[in-house]
Amino acid sequence: MKKFYFLLWLFWAVRVVLCSVISASVLSGLITSVLYVKKGMPGLESEVLSALGELFLFWFLVTLNITVLFALFRSVKYIFNRCYGGYSFKLLSCPKEKTFIEYIGYGDLVKFWRKWFMLLIWLSAAFMIIDFILFDYYNIYVLYGAILLSGYFSFIFIGSRCKGVRIVKC
Repeated sequence: MKKFYFLLWLFWAVRVVLCSVISASVLSGLITSVLYVKKGMPGLESEVLSALGELFLFWFLVTLNITVLFALFRSVKYIFNRCYGGYSFKLLSCPKEKTFIEYIGYGDLVKFWRKWFMLLIWLSAAFMIIDFILFDYYNIYVLYGAILLSGYFSFIFIGSRCKGVRIVKC
């Protein structure tokens, strides 16, 4: 089971990181380009390039916070539709019945996602408190790491506590 949870978390974390970073880069690039065009497209001298770089970095950090939420929602579907280390999460159609949903869509995951997201928030808050105690500084990257680390523990809690989710062999 350790291998299942680790592989599940690893693929989930890579998916969340790639989806959020690529989306944030595209959005911040678009915003920076629009601002550059609105200012009349001045010549690309060193001052203009450094200003564009700072604008891109500013908007990257802002859009990263937004795209993490979208990446978290999009990544949940893939933890149910794939086999990891010989096991898989299956979503029950009704917690009292033993029938599984074969093809899971985003509409089937809304109720599960709310529970999982609240668990993720509480676990991230616990890691943030630990980070405040251990470190003198705090930034968005520490929060991002806390979200990814709490994702691992949330999968363990979901697999053992959630009545609508079962772990089955593939």
